Amino acid sequence: MNLTVFYGAIVQGLFYGLMVLGVFLTFRILDFPDLTVDGSITLGAAVAASLIISGVNPVVATLVAPLAGALAGIVTGTLHARFSIPPLLAGILSMIGLHSINLRVMGGSPNLPLLRQPVIFEYLSKTGFSLRHSEFVFSFLIALFFVLLLYYFLITETGQALRATGDNEIMMRSLGVNTGRMKIMGLGISNALVALCGALVAQYQGFADISMGIGTIVAGLASVIVGEVLLGKARIIVWIFAVLLGSVLYRLIIALVLRLGFQPTDLKLFTAVIVTIALISPFFKSYTDKVKDKFKVKPGMKA
Repeated sequence: MNLTVFYGAIVQGLFYGLMVLGVFLTFRILDFPDLTVDGSITLGAAVAASLIISGVNPVVATLVAPLAGALAGIVTGTLHARFSIPPLLAGILSMIGLHSINLRVMGGSPNLPLLRQPVIFEYLSKTGFSLRHSEFVFSFLIALFFVLLLYYFLITETGQALRATGDNEIMMRSLGVNTGRMKIMGLGISNALVALCGALVAQYQGFADISMGIGTIVAGLASVIVGEVLLGKARIIVWIFAVLLGSVLYRLIIALVLRLGFQPTDLKLFTAVIVTIALISPFFKSYTDKVKDKFKVKPGMKA
């Protein structure tokens, strides 16, 4: 079997891990189902690709992308926190608006190719790595960096206030914490990570496309749930690493499905199946535990 496909899936999983970390931050930490990510990942790709084509240094272009994503998240957070728009509706409004904005950023074209354009991975290849290996090293280092950065942020006083806002918003308000500001900040950070993911994925695959964000929230949730099922969420550092692992495993499953001969049009169905299995697995685990306890020999009883 050709392992190149799975090698690429691992690299993609590490890059998309940034998006999954963003989804984890809103979905699990803030308890905020944010649909903005479907638009902000394309926004990051569009901003980075447009700037690179215009002659801007790839490093600068990549750093500008998360700023644009953070702005999109702040808009969603403001719609919810300041104007009391429900989370789902606020995310949908931002996502719809971003579709037109992304087309504007891309100059009206639905696709921007980056062939023969400089990309950020080439800087590592100048140190002796091949371009293929530099992509893997870069994806691994960038994923590890943001996993650790997110962990150290969440254990700070501000990060703990963010977590507490998601756990019990009413209690945090009674303690004098501005929960609206916490949500806006959390959504800004989340969508900055998602947009950075879009910028890196666009450079990795060689193009930015207006439709690349479709289904992003579903893929992100699938990765989060798969990681949680495998490693659990007892400690925050394990929880964050589980999310990254879920991203890589999700991409490997998708690659395996394609290698087995299924069509790309079947991927949405397999994503739904993966999420469903991951969601119902705790139910079966608790059921099997109850069965084991029922037939377990108690002290003082004859076997």
